[in-house]
Amino acid sequence: MKFFIDTANLAQIKEAAALGILDGVTTNPSLMAKEGIKGEEAIHQHYRTICDLVDGDISAEVLSTDYEGIIEEGKALAAIHPNIVVKVPMIKDGIKAIKWFTDNGIKTNCTLIFSAGQAILAAKAGATYVSPFLGRIDDSGWNGVQLIEQIAQIFNVQGFKTQILAASIRNPNHIIDCAAAGADVCTCPLEPILGLLKHPLTDLGLAKFIEDAKKMQAEAAVA
Repeated sequence: MKFFIDTANLAQIKEAAALGILDGVTTNPSLMAKEGIKGEEAIHQHYRTICDLVDGDISAEVLSTDYEGIIEEGKALAAIHPNIVVKVPMIKDGIKAIKWFTDNGIKTNCTLIFSAGQAILAAKAGATYVSPFLGRIDDSGWNGVQLIEQIAQIFNVQGFKTQILAASIRNPNHIIDCAAAGADVCTCPLEPILGLLKHPLTDLGLAKFIEDAKKMQAEAAVA
């Protein structure tokens, strides 16, 4: 399973990349605004900077919701760097645009997926990725991981090449569950990724190793 980081914060992207396990980045207008990035020129430059930091797919989201607007924005975003993936909302004109992008060699990420039916439409249109939103699905009383499993089964049976990009990840267990459910990619903030490092038995074991090492050094010094 690939690991993407869901942020526009360059420091967090660098920290995730330094771990050696980062495969890509996802962003959205809200994340850009959070970093104070405003205006088309500034946003495009920020994407260029991210592409210089990470050698992998970088999802850049369109703002338009009409077919012509999505196409024009998507073409401009795709021209920034070969690693840009145009992020398109799961709407009727979005599906039409994904088909156009697919036919013209532009990678896409269909976002705001909340059902298997939506995932099927995006895959039929040729989306590179579909992004089911686990956390938001769980918040609504449904089971996000079960949706991942269902989509994975359908894609396997039907032979769809579209990758499942699990989004709206809230904690380390979400990442583990998505890996087991068949997600091709998970995208989340840095905190859940770092949370995978932690286990109380690891802390206890390390403390014991350090204690034993100090005793050995002390005994060696006396001898």
